[in-house]
Amino acid sequence: MKRRDFIKNIAAGSIFLNLNPGLFAQEKTIPDLAVIQGESPSQITKEAISALGGMNRFISKGDEVLIKPNIGWDRTPEQAACTNPEIVKTLVELCFEAGAKKVKVMDHPCNPAQRTYVRSGIAKAAKEAGADVPFPNEHKLKKVPLHGQHIKEWEVYRDFLETDKIINVPITKHHSLSRLTLGMKNWLGALGGNRNQLHQDLDYAIVDLAAFFMPVLSFLDAYRILYRNGPQGGRLSDVRLYKTVVAGVDYVAVDRMGAHFMDMSQEELTYLKIANKRGLGEVDLEKLKIEKRKI
Repeated sequence: MKRRDFIKNIAAGSIFLNLNPGLFAQEKTIPDLAVIQGESPSQITKEAISALGGMNRFISKGDEVLIKPNIGWDRTPEQAACTNPEIVKTLVELCFEAGAKKVKVMDHPCNPAQRTYVRSGIAKAAKEAGADVPFPNEHKLKKVPLHGQHIKEWEVYRDFLETDKIINVPITKHHSLSRLTLGMKNWLGALGGNRNQLHQDLDYAIVDLAAFFMPVLSFLDAYRILYRNGPQGGRLSDVRLYKTVVAGVDYVAVDRMGAHFMDMSQEELTYLKIANKRGLGEVDLEKLKIEKRKI
């Protein structure tokens, strides 16, 4: 079902009438999380999507898809401040193979987009796979109600509102304020306005944003992990090589696994506790069906 139709059906109270009953039987055999390790970022990305049932489970023919990586900083892929470009490229290719009509790759960086898009390697990789890679345009901002407990409304780029499906593709890294930045915090890159205001109650803001955006898939890049001096890093000595990706529908669970890589429990991350208490996802890894594989 397209994202636009999903929102309309929620309002109409008819969401369950439009679901394919076969999906429920299919989900029983699919893991909650796929954790794949290997040498090639592209290959482990493909394996993770395959373990979840294939990209056709998430993307339908004719869909317009927006892929949201972290392109926040003027850093190279080796410095692990931005999402791995090979992972982004592979996800774009898989979306087109599943029948997507259009794929867009976009973020609102902290450093100028004209630099971050290029130095991260993401613009080149995404374009090679056939994606549109627009810079954030302030004329395309729209103030919308977020209905959050902390954020009532904010300016959001219309690109994130006027699309059928969104795939969230953060990187795993340390953050000086929230301790970690993973998938839930990645949504700050969909916003305009004075985002620094959100840092006053950052944990609550992160949860409100995660509850508003509707990613059909959360895909965590843990190929290289920036384990200190985040979020922008800059020194190779701050980077650890894990050669791993995590994929799942439950974005809270995906972030919880990311915290596990950084040797942190859910008790150490306030926003994970808030999200779990609000019923947005699972933080207890023992309750999840996790498929781990090394290729």
